[in-house]
Amino acid sequence: MQKAPIAKYRPFPPVDLPDRKWPERSITAAPTWCSVDLRDGNQALAVPMNVEQKLEYFDMLTRIGFKEIEVGFPSASQTEFDFCRRLIEEDRIPDGVAIQILCQCREDLIVRSVEALRGAKNIIFHLYNSTSPAQRKHVFGMEKPEIVAIATRAVEWLREHGQPLVDAGANLRLEYSPESFSSTELEFSLEICEAVTDVWQPTPENKIILNLPATVEYATPNVHADQIEWMCRRLTRRDLSIISLHTHNDRGTGIAATELGLLAGADRVEGTLFGAGERTGNLDIVTVALNMHTHGVDPGLDFSDINAIREVCERCTRMDVPARQPYAGELVFTAFSGSHQDAIKKSWAAQTPDAPWDVLYIPIDPQDIGRNYRAIIRINSQSGKGGVAYVLEKEHGFQLPKLMQKEFGKVVNDLADRTGMEINVDEVYKTFEQEYLNRDAPLRLISFSARHRGSGQPVEAKAEVEWRGKRLNVRGEGNGPIAAFVHALREGGLPDFELISYHEHSLGQGADSKAVSYIQIKMNGGDGFFGAGVDTNIELASIQGVVSALNRAQT
Repeated sequence: MQKAPIAKYRPFPPVDLPDRKWPERSITAAPTWCSVDLRDGNQALAVPMNVEQKLEYFDMLTRIGFKEIEVGFPSASQTEFDFCRRLIEEDRIPDGVAIQILCQCREDLIVRSVEALRGAKNIIFHLYNSTSPAQRKHVFGMEKPEIVAIATRAVEWLREHGQPLVDAGANLRLEYSPESFSSTELEFSLEICEAVTDVWQPTPENKIILNLPATVEYATPNVHADQIEWMCRRLTRRDLSIISLHTHNDRGTGIAATELGLLAGADRVEGTLFGAGERTGNLDIVTVALNMHTHGVDPGLDFSDINAIREVCERCTRMDVPARQPYAGELVFTAFSGSHQDAIKKSWAAQTPDAPWDVLYIPIDPQDIGRNYRAIIRINSQSGKGGVAYVLEKEHGFQLPKLMQKEFGKVVNDLADRTGMEINVDEVYKTFEQEYLNRDAPLRLISFSARHRGSGQPVEAKAEVEWRGKRLNVRGEGNGPIAAFVHALREGGLPDFELISYHEHSLGQGADSKAVSYIQIKMNGGDGFFGAGVDTNIELASIQGVVSALNRAQT
C-alpha cells in the first residue's frame, strides 16, 4: 500500500506567547452575536434563498434575539440589493437591530452598497480585503504597503460616500476584516488594523469592529486563541475596538476555536444557525450559545423552540440538520445503550425542580429548548431493561417491577435482534400487550367471583376457565382472592406453581381509572415468570395477571 504523501505538508507555526492568559479564564458573559446566515450561509447553498425566504429567515433571527444581522452583499447581487431595500422600505428592521452588509474595498461597490442602505437607522458597513502571503502573491501580486493602501483608501471612500447616510440620521459603524487573518503574519494583521483605525477614528460611542476571521481553519484552537490574545494585547486603541471572531470549520474545531477566542479577549461572534457555510461550514452559533446555557451563562438568544427554528432553516435553505447535530439533531436526546438508558431513567427520577440540572448523559434539560421527552429513549438491539421500562412508564403509565423490567427488556431486545430495526414507542407497547395482556391460551378466564367471609376467615373463589380447549368450573380457598384462585386452579388439575410476588398500581386518576397488577409465579422445579393484568377492578386485574403468568410459563 502506498504511503500517504505526508512530506508535502508542514505544521502550522505556533504563536510566541509564553505568558498567555486565556487558559486561566472562563466564559462568564455572552458576546455580541452577529448572524451571517443571510450572507455567508446563503452563499454556500446550492440554491440560494429568494427574497421571500430571506425575509422569513430575517424575521426568525430577530425573534431569536439577534441584534446584528448581516443581510448580504448588495453590491454583488440584485437579489441581495432588493432584499436590503425591502427590509428598509417595508420597515421590517426592529428598533435596536443593526443590519450589516459586506463589501469589498472598491469605490464602485461602496457607492452601490450605500445606495442599498438609504433610510436604514443602524448600519454596520463591513469592508474586507485579503492579507495573507498566499493571497498577496497569487491573487493580487502586491506587497504589504499596497494591501494596506487598498484598505485605508476604502475607509476614506466610505467616510465620503457614507456621509449622506449619517446626515439622514443613520448610526453608521465600520467593521473591517483582514481576510485570511488566521494565515496572515500577526505583525501585518496588526499593522493593517491600526492603519484602518487611524483613518476611521473611532470613539467610545462608535467603536470600530475589527473582525479577525479564520477564513480557512489551518491551526488547532489553542493557536487561534493565541492569535486573538496577541492582537488584543497590542492594539493601541483596544478600548475603542470591538474584537470579532469569524471561524470556519475546516478542521472540525470551529466551535472550540470560538470558545477559546472568547477566553482570549474577543467581544463578538459571527456565525450561522447550525453552522451553514462554505466547505465544512461556519461556526454553529446554536451550539456555542447553548454550551453557555449549560454552564449557567445566559446567551441572550432564545432557542426555547429549537424544533421550529430547525424547520424554518431546513425549509428555507433546503439543507438538513444532521441527526447528531448538538442540541437540535433528531437523535441527540436519544439513548439506545441499555446502561445509558438505565442511568438516564434513574438520574431523571432523582432530579428535583430546585436542584441544578444533573441528569446523566443529557447536559441540558430538553424542555429548555422545546424538545419532546418522548424522543429521549428509543429502543434497538443495544437497549436494556431501563430504556424499555422508561418508555412504558412515560408513555403508558406502567411501572414494571425491577425483575420484570429485565424479563420484558429481553423480549424487546430479541425482537429488535430479529428485525434488525429500531423499535418505536408504539411497538414497545404492542409487544407488551401481546406478551402479557392478551395471553388467553392455554388458559382462558371466562368468569371469576370471590366471597370474603369476614376477618380471619379464608376467601372462597369460584371461576370458570377454559384449559387447553376444555371448560372447567373450579373452586378454591386462600387468605386472599389471588391465593384462593391459585388453589382453585390446582384443585382443577392445572400445573402446580408457586406465587412469588405481587405488585399493583393505578394507571390513572378518577373513578374510571384502571389498575394494573404484576404477578410473578414459579413453576415447580422451573423458572419464574411474570404476568400482567389490567382492569377497572383491581381484584380482577390480579386474577388476569395470574392467568397471564401461567400462560407465559406454558409456552
